[in-house]
Amino acid sequence: MAEPGRERVVMITSSYPRFPGDMVGTFLEPIAHGVAARGHDVHVVLPWHPLLQRPPREGDVHFHPFRYAPFPQLNVFGYASALRADVTLRFAALAAAPLALIAAARVARRVARSVQATVIHAHWVIPFGAVGATIAGRLPLVISLHGSDVFVAERHASIGAAARAAFRRADRVTACSEDLRQRAIRLGASEDGSETIPYGVDARRFQPDAALRARRRAALGIRPEQPLIFTAGRLVRKKGFEYLIDAMGELAARWPDAILVIGGGGDLDRELRARAAERGLAERVVFTGVLKQDEVAECLAAADVAVVPSVRDDAGNVDGLPNVVMESLASGTALVATTAGGIGAVADDGENALLVGERDPPALARAIDALLSDADRRARIGGAARQRVLERHSWAHVAERFERCYREARRAAGLSRRKGRGQLASN
Repeated sequence: MAEPGRERVVMITSSYPRFPGDMVGTFLEPIAHGVAARGHDVHVVLPWHPLLQRPPREGDVHFHPFRYAPFPQLNVFGYASALRADVTLRFAALAAAPLALIAAARVARRVARSVQATVIHAHWVIPFGAVGATIAGRLPLVISLHGSDVFVAERHASIGAAARAAFRRADRVTACSEDLRQRAIRLGASEDGSETIPYGVDARRFQPDAALRARRRAALGIRPEQPLIFTAGRLVRKKGFEYLIDAMGELAARWPDAILVIGGGGDLDRELRARAAERGLAERVVFTGVLKQDEVAECLAAADVAVVPSVRDDAGNVDGLPNVVMESLASGTALVATTAGGIGAVADDGENALLVGERDPPALARAIDALLSDADRRARIGGAARQRVLERHSWAHVAERFERCYREARRAAGLSRRKGRGQLASN
């Protein structure tokens, strides 16, 4: 039996940093370790991947990878690989899904029994909220939403039906933004049984640092006084990077030596490089490829302005809350962003960021210009941003909210059991 007040959490997820510093699913690691740091045992059930380098145990976080693919070419499930440019489902991922879901359910059920789990915590309603609903039985079930899961459920009737069934079974639903929570409610999540828990950020890793600033600028070949603008994320439609490239064209006459660094990789790599070249910006837009978390921290420390030009793409997909927003705020780097998704919940225009409309290169350019032109304003906005993070957005605070969520889920599950809910699924 679990110690009084000590949870044994089985987290089921399709993504997690595969190795230290990996940029895939970065928010899952501090959630798992944050919950464990509060005195709980955390067991992470996740897909096997060729790059997965996690030991069986890291402190009170245990890893249980499941294998699902009989052929190497079918190892395409999870780790942000299901969607092409975050818009359309990849056929290979669809083909692998039944195998992965069966394997995940089998391993999650076995782990839950062997550790005498007290709560199932499924990340992404599709696919693993549905898995959690299948295997939870009498255990309390928490489903956490991160963006693409709700988008897919909105666009595909059969997937939407599976999401609604998972929401009906869930005892508690969390979302990283209020926009995402409202969309989930329209899909069938309980309004009273759901809450918004924005991501946190590691303010020790992401902070102002003059030495990091100098080192990264030297590595990029950028002079100390040269304007540096930074953004990061997967190269997909909802990130809005094409509009930032166009904004650089608007800034060219006033800031001819300004450099934009784009960190990340993805399906739009060639298209975005071509766009920069077509606008005569090939020498002023630097694509670094995928960066590790420490490299993102260095780039943010080196930058004068960080930009997050997120949009709701033509297919309707939008980020819940991009990691780089919180990382920019923590770094004390003056931020320009849109209000897409959950950005407006953590960034206030004129206070800790400058906010503009979506898909508006001239507005992005004006906001960037305003910050580049006024060092005092940059410092004031950056300082306010970091102070806000320190006061409200630590991962320890997020873990405390999940801990409370588990207690609330247990109370809800107790009420449901009294109404006749069944035992932990046995097959």
